[in-house]
Amino acid sequence: MRHQEVEVLAIGAGPANLALGIALEELAPKELAAGTLIIEQHDDTVWQRGMLLPWTQSQVSFLKDLVTLRNPRSEFSFVNYLHSIGRLDEFINLGTFTPYRSEISGYLQWVASSLREVQVEYGRRCVSVEPGPSRGGEVDHWLARTADGAVISSRNLVIGAGRDAFVPAELTALPERRVIHSTRYSHRIDALDPAEVRRIVVIGGAQSAAELLWAAYQRFPEAQCTMLMRSIGLNAYQTSKFTNELFYPSFIDDFYATRAETRRQVLREMHVTNYAGLAPNMLETLYREMYQERLQGTERLRMLTLTDLAGARMDGDEVVLDTVDRKSGERGELRCDLVLLGTGFVRDMPAMVRELAVTTGAGEATVDRNYRMRLPGSYTANCYLQGVNEATHGIADSLLSVLASRSQDIVTDLLARRGAASDEALLAKAL
Repeated sequence: MRHQEVEVLAIGAGPANLALGIALEELAPKELAAGTLIIEQHDDTVWQRGMLLPWTQSQVSFLKDLVTLRNPRSEFSFVNYLHSIGRLDEFINLGTFTPYRSEISGYLQWVASSLREVQVEYGRRCVSVEPGPSRGGEVDHWLARTADGAVISSRNLVIGAGRDAFVPAELTALPERRVIHSTRYSHRIDALDPAEVRRIVVIGGAQSAAELLWAAYQRFPEAQCTMLMRSIGLNAYQTSKFTNELFYPSFIDDFYATRAETRRQVLREMHVTNYAGLAPNMLETLYREMYQERLQGTERLRMLTLTDLAGARMDGDEVVLDTVDRKSGERGELRCDLVLLGTGFVRDMPAMVRELAVTTGAGEATVDRNYRMRLPGSYTANCYLQGVNEATHGIADSLLSVLASRSQDIVTDLLARRGAASDEALLAKAL
């Protein structure tokens, strides 16, 4: 069994931990950056791997990249990436603030390859994390075990692997080949024969569900594509320049200091700005296609609104979805060959984080303002959580918008605690 020791272990080579890697190289002593390892279960860095479709765009300005809002002169900016690959002129000529996802994905891989001190290792899936053995009454390190049998010891742990995909309980008993969540669409859809898929149901009513519907509609030209949703219909993101200010990194302090009841109110009201809407161009595309179909009498696209999913089962080779009409209360059946899930993510902390909180005795996983997990007093080892703190840090926590500032907050906290530990060691030596 291979054993490694590092000062900082970051799990997941996505935007959050790559932004942290940049911040460590730009703000921290060289030895701390060089003592940082980012591990990634896949063989490369890809943004929104499951939905990296050629026509999809980011909904966030390119200026909210991994570093610009913290350091606009950084060599790791999206603009410098475009310049380095000879595409800056073309992007400027496109006249947009929102790049294609493939461009963001290329940028992330470029950043991962450009880090000089921080190491990024691929094909290393973390299967568990646990506290190291107590030393003199203190727990000063973590032990992360990877699928290849290695153990990585670190004083500081950063979990930035994203949230768990949400699969409705009614669908969990269906065969895996019949249900595809948006996070796995690109990976699994190639294995399906378009000639054998005649009826597709997409569950959800927001951007990811709409993208699944449009992607399936194009890929399976003979299939009936039905979108099943609880809401009254598809809506555009409800944003304004006023509500967009709640996505500023500077709003995090205000939100964190707000009473819990008010935080919940803000998150409820902001839900339509991020989770319950579609980009205007996606709405326009779907509506125009449905209009054309009605004009031609084909109508392959269909939407079932105000409908609940009540159950699911197999009937021979068919998937049968049990539905309830919310208007009348009538029950019905929807038969299909394939179910696509645009149902988003579990709002709770990821399973790995919840298990770690229980193991340490912390109980519920919570963080302080600097994203450091609250642990019992015997812990001098630190654990930081990225992208899962909406309840305390605001709706932007899982988005690109705050990555640059959050990475600075974490690095600043790391350096402060590292300095405090050094001072304590010097004092103990002097005594």
